Amino acid sequence: MKAKNCLIFGGSGQIGRNLIRKLTKNNFKVTVVTRNIHQKSYIIKTQANVGYIDIVEANIFDEKKIRELFKKTDLCINLIGILFEKKRGNSFTNIHTVFPSLLAKLSKEYNLKHFIHLSALGINEAKDSAYANSKVEGENAILKNFPLATILRPSVVYSVDDNFTTNFMTLLNRLPFFPLYYDGKTKFSPIHCSDLTDTIYHVISNNIYSKIVECVGPEVFTLKEIIVKLLNLIDKKRILLPMPLPLAKMSASIFEIMPKPLLTRDQLNLLKYDNIISGKYKTNSDIGMPSVRHFDEEVQKYCYMWREGGQFSTEKYNPEKN
Repeated sequence: MKAKNCLIFGGSGQIGRNLIRKLTKNNFKVTVVTRNIHQKSYIIKTQANVGYIDIVEANIFDEKKIRELFKKTDLCINLIGILFEKKRGNSFTNIHTVFPSLLAKLSKEYNLKHFIHLSALGINEAKDSAYANSKVEGENAILKNFPLATILRPSVVYSVDDNFTTNFMTLLNRLPFFPLYYDGKTKFSPIHCSDLTDTIYHVISNNIYSKIVECVGPEVFTLKEIIVKLLNLIDKKRILLPMPLPLAKMSASIFEIMPKPLLTRDQLNLLKYDNIISGKYKTNSDIGMPSVRHFDEEVQKYCYMWREGGQFSTEKYNPEKN
């Protein structure tokens, strides 16, 4: 069978690496675009056998160079997203609206078989979040330019390579207390990275078009419940301190000065809204790919890195502590 060609933007992250492995194992040739080949290529090139992966360095807004890549591909997948704005053009509008719109336009122009875009869950309700608004505007632009696109909206994605559970466990390991914003009542339905990439591959292999699909795990937890589970997994006891909103906003405005802020005011606004299925769109279960990996079981596989004694720790996880 002739290998299909897939163009991926955002291939060096946890989702991208997992997806590259899955696609190349199923006879796809993958071209990954990165802005810094010297920093990212050593990670990307180890994800597939020789001949199945090509790494291209390019500015994602260099339309002339991007066009050349579209001439040689069958489908395009966009995984690029940012959680906070940076300098040098990395604004929510540029990354979440302008760039996806460009990819959709080129997908239609070059008659691609598919364009898959990774968005985010809960963005319709978060009207006071610049992040959410840019995501919604990006989705609208995509469907206008390429109506056959498939947009996936995952809840928070976790794995050993994430910036969610690993950051939380690092903070819980170091801090004597942990702040709970909005009393920790915000709901999430965490989806494991492998479940999400299984869904992406299912969309590709079954030619699922023109849909917004909400991608969630099999469980729903509040933020406080997630923190308690992580504390149990790393065998720590910490004070969980509800944070008054004025103090939370003040601390977020200070954190924003950092190169990699722990929290921004926009993220604080976003945290007001539940990150679970809305009931307005189909879910990954509805299209035949229910999530099968459970939060406790998966995080237990790598939480030892934050435990006393590390991998030699004798303490075993007890789910009844939750």
